[in-house]
Amino acid sequence: MADATRALTGLTMVAAALAAALAVSGEPSEQAPAPPGFGTAPARQQPATARPPSGAQSPTDTAALAPPERVQVRDVGLDARVRPVGVTEQGAMTVPEDPSVAGWYRYGPVPGSPAGSAVLVGHVDGETGALGEFAALYDVRRGDRVEVRRAEAAPVVYRVVSRATVPKDELPPAVFRRTGDPVLTLITCAPPFEPARGGYLANLVVTAEPVRE
Repeated sequence: MADATRALTGLTMVAAALAAALAVSGEPSEQAPAPPGFGTAPARQQPATARPPSGAQSPTDTAALAPPERVQVRDVGLDARVRPVGVTEQGAMTVPEDPSVAGWYRYGPVPGSPAGSAVLVGHVDGETGALGEFAALYDVRRGDRVEVRRAEAAPVVYRVVSRATVPKDELPPAVFRRTGDPVLTLITCAPPFEPARGGYLANLVVTAEPVRE
């Protein structure tokens, strides 16, 4: 759970400073503030409507791999339970309503798969204003260790290689790819926050590569 010190620090930062801190490509700042609206605005929306591309909503051959049960980034205090999710009737990726729980996109690769992008998604805060576990993604830095724990299996270990924000309608299709080098992709909401337009208007996307231990 994100600690109170980080949350209070984020609440004092202006939106312009936040936008500048998050407009990165692979080099997250050491202290990225929380988005404006934390603790005040209901955000039970899809993380900027993460929408898998057409054809990415059929099962993958993952029977040999145990599904994820927990994701941890100890450097920033992130520790979330994980459950499988699919898509809504509108074709957007489903997100667990509980901001302390992350969703694993079950139509894509399982963390630990030899290829493709394993996707985990979570709310940045909840209807009560309480910070979600994925709010901690605003503090991640290149090199931070990410552990995905699985039932009756060794944890899968990754290292953060990039963090970037993208407009909600421009999430790259590669986020949901099933081929290519294996990565873990973590997604949550990002500012600007405009209630009249449905809430957060962007995604924060963190990419991590597997560590061979």
